[in-house]
Amino acid sequence: MSAQRKDPVDAIVEQWAAERPDLDTTAMEVFGRVSRLARAMGDRMEKAYAGLGISRGEFDVLATLRRSGEPYALSPRQLSATLMLTTGGMTGRLDKLERAGLLRRSPDPHDRRGLRVTLTEQGLTVVEEAVGAGLAVQTEALASAMDAERAGQLAGLLRELLLATEQ
Repeated sequence: MSAQRKDPVDAIVEQWAAERPDLDTTAMEVFGRVSRLARAMGDRMEKAYAGLGISRGEFDVLATLRRSGEPYALSPRQLSATLMLTTGGMTGRLDKLERAGLLRRSPDPHDRRGLRVTLTEQGLTVVEEAVGAGLAVQTEALASAMDAERAGQLAGLLRELLLATEQ
């Protein structure tokens, strides 16, 4: 390591190098940093969303509905599958968001047994503000560390890694 600043992962790697110099800890460095970065940014995102009265999990529900396009409606099953949540976990989030007036549940016109979850006007307003606030936090963090070219390279490298690990 040159004159670069050290992070907490460096300390862990140095300890392993002292105790087990035979180990190649490159993967530990990559995934340790990705994990710490996800946790740190998750905390920042939570703060950005809290100002709008929602949690990260609730943002995920609202954002999934928003990304689905007009009329911003999906079934609870579609939401659960997209967000990888159990039906119980989804029900809790939907209950809270419905009480807050950010979405409504109604009978599915195409399935007598099903429900549709739809963003309300208030929900649309909140998710539009939240996506802007969250993206601003992410953009600020990224721009403080690297220029646009390096950020694009990093995004490409992470895509390759993600695709390889999700196979």
